[in-house]
Amino acid sequence: MQTFIHYFLHFGFPFILAYVFFKKEWKKVSLILLATMLVDLDHLLATPIFAPNRCSINFHPLHTYYAMIIYVLLLFFKKPFNIIGIGLLLHMLTDYIDCLFM
Repeated sequence: MQTFIHYFLHFGFPFILAYVFFKKEWKKVSLILLATMLVDLDHLLATPIFAPNRCSINFHPLHTYYAMIIYVLLLFFKKPFNIIGIGLLLHMLTDYIDCLFM
């Protein structure tokens, strides 16, 4: 169940979010939200790169509380920066929920 929820929130929920809140440009917004998955590139800095029982929050540089403050600030900018902020915060929430499962 944890895996399904994790990947649904990363790859399915962005489409729902884009369609509900940005109907006219939901395809473009969906792509932006999915592009925020690139934040996971900071996992390449960890050793080992993947550890199934490791919580990403506050472990990887772009998953820290300091980075999340910047993501919140992005919400106050114009498009597409606010959409990027939404995507990054959704990503952090997804990873936090994943941590709760552990």
